[in-house]
Amino acid sequence: MFMNAYDLIVIGGGPAGTAAAITAARYGARVLLLERGRFPRHKVCGEFVSAESLQLLAALLDGSNPSSLRVLQRASRIGQGRLFIDNRVLEIPIEQPATSISRFELDAALWRAAEDAGVDTRQQQPVQRIARNGQFIVSSFGEEFAAHSVINASGRWSNLKGSDPASHGPAKCLGVKAHFFESAPPTSVDLYFFEGGYCGVQPVKLAGGDHKSRINVCAMVRADVACSLADVFTCHPALRERSAHWDPLTEPVATSPLVFGTPQPEQDGMLMVGDAAGFVDPFIGDGISLALRSGNLAAESLRAFLKGQASLEQTARRYREAYGQGLLPVFRASSKIRALFALPRPLRSGLLHLFGNAPALTRYLVRKTRTAG
Repeated sequence: MFMNAYDLIVIGGGPAGTAAAITAARYGARVLLLERGRFPRHKVCGEFVSAESLQLLAALLDGSNPSSLRVLQRASRIGQGRLFIDNRVLEIPIEQPATSISRFELDAALWRAAEDAGVDTRQQQPVQRIARNGQFIVSSFGEEFAAHSVINASGRWSNLKGSDPASHGPAKCLGVKAHFFESAPPTSVDLYFFEGGYCGVQPVKLAGGDHKSRINVCAMVRADVACSLADVFTCHPALRERSAHWDPLTEPVATSPLVFGTPQPEQDGMLMVGDAAGFVDPFIGDGISLALRSGNLAAESLRAFLKGQASLEQTARRYREAYGQGLLPVFRASSKIRALFALPRPLRSGLLHLFGNAPALTRYLVRKTRTAG
């Protein structure tokens, strides 16, 4: 008999983990949320929140500390995308304006919302091991916690996934991000593509006096092309010229390797959410939406199991099916678009010309990279 017994243990306190914890706690589950880091913190992220996830995000934050909901209310609105590639600028209207929210504030707000929902939240609590013997036994810092179910939101690389980044060979791509000061930045998300990677730039607000001039700069690049944002800025002429007028506001943060693969929404009876399930190409701008929706979907999938109305195996199967229908198409679409950008330049230029002269086609591609609202 374990004194620390729960209906659900969620591992990882980012958007996917907190969405799962809040959802389950609100329908009455006893939830433990374990996070190895400490909030607030900066994360490598484009910080783009698509319109399709705003209603869910608002619902998750609603009823919590008013300061949490203000994070969403004061967020920058993004109504246009611009692609700088092959000496062209392709303008893409964002039919339903997105928002730009710093992970520094978003993650902390969702964590507070989890606390307000009654979740037992623990920061700086890394998980070393998970065993299963009728129930799940989660070990952390000499403590053991028992639960009927586990949701893994621990990210791309974790000792809990049975996947070693070294097994994928040398780190091919890395992500790096920082905030900068830019005088009067445009209200668009700008993507600068170059051989070996790309860099995204968009306005982002934080509480404080620089809210009209702060930008998030986040790049994904091959490690043999660039290893820092300073190197990235030299890879595209327009980006080099624009970045010359920026002043840093934060220290850069980086992550690697970035490896794409087929999502795995379930493993050994645990429901996988966010990047733990699958890493989506950042340029599509739906990573946070996928995290929120997968966390919410996993928690909703567990509802019948926690009420004794379904087995864990049935629950895992239903979650895999729902993930495949609602979220997997975004991964497939992003993979196809990534292949287009990897075409030889003459072919790519022809396609860019077609997109530039066929706005309906461009809007269709954007819709294919969005989760259902």
